[in-house]
Amino acid sequence: MAGVVLDGVSRVHPDGTRALWQLDLAVADGEVMVLTGPSGCGKTTTLRVIAGLEPASAGTVTIGDDVVNELPTRDRDVALVTQQHTLYPHMTVGDNLRFALRMSGTPRQETEQRITAESRVLGIDRLLDRLPRVLSAGHRQSAALGRATARLPRVFLLDEPLSALDAGERVRVRAELHRYVKTAGVTTLYVANDQAEVMSLADRVAVLRDGVLQQVGTPQEVLDRPVNQFVAGFAGLDGMGFVPARLEQSAGLAWFLVAGRRLRVPGGLPGALRSHVGLPVILGLRPHQLGDATAAPGHPIDERLPATVRRIERLGPYDQVVTEVAGAQVGARFAPGTAPGPGSAVELTVQARLVQVFDPVTATALWHGRD
Repeated sequence: MAGVVLDGVSRVHPDGTRALWQLDLAVADGEVMVLTGPSGCGKTTTLRVIAGLEPASAGTVTIGDDVVNELPTRDRDVALVTQQHTLYPHMTVGDNLRFALRMSGTPRQETEQRITAESRVLGIDRLLDRLPRVLSAGHRQSAALGRATARLPRVFLLDEPLSALDAGERVRVRAELHRYVKTAGVTTLYVANDQAEVMSLADRVAVLRDGVLQQVGTPQEVLDRPVNQFVAGFAGLDGMGFVPARLEQSAGLAWFLVAGRRLRVPGGLPGALRSHVGLPVILGLRPHQLGDATAAPGHPIDERLPATVRRIERLGPYDQVVTEVAGAQVGARFAPGTAPGPGSAVELTVQARLVQVFDPVTATALWHGRD
């Protein structure tokens, strides 16, 4: 197996479009690195540059001890699975899975054992004699995934490989895929926008924006300590809302002035915010930090915010209520069926110690709360 290092890698298309810019990323041997970010941020391009399907315009790509910039794809020993299945249409599912193993000289008995094991895990063991054209999109994608995992390359490159599966299958195959790559110890770069995949699969997460790396860290680090407002808004199952405020201090107490209400800074003014007293700031709030004040009548007034209901999303165990606070949309969690209708005024309880603070000009993180 082998790690992957991208050192100052850029990819500029012939028309001048900058897909990647000076990307520095080191993926340890056996690590699962999830690449995430909005459409067009460079995730797929990163995989294609590593695989050799697109050349790096600058920088070096190293797999193990080898700089592979000049190596053709077939000599890099990587397995790439894309959003669209890449099965050979004239081969059965079984022969598609066997192909790479035969090319690598794997003995017949071992080949059949691997095919049997992988097809059973992926739920395609009864489809081995069928051609790809008669399969559903989900089964074709499962077969493409099986073709990659049946052999042991130095690196797995997976570009949203579960996107064609239905919700139930996605959860099952995701768990099996995670078990497989960790057991096999294969270095894996995995492109995902589904935040459940990001949080459950990644050893570390790399967040990209417009071809530029924003942050690398464990899923919890990226969630709890985002470097900027972009990462904070993109990461996590719950979208973060951003509310304009002003930081004020008097007589040893500090608070955020929001919509005419003083939201107390718990524990006094942190050092990271001292230079921002009297200035505008942006508060980052996630839905699980906000609740219905009528369900917590004893909650202090300086840990509440006035809001207006805009819409209600019924999510089963709770209702996610999209509210407007100081002109910004923020989600909050209410008990099912308890939220008043759109346009109604409500008060939200706030877990103030979890509030994150950003600079309104640079969007960089100033404070990550006291959790």
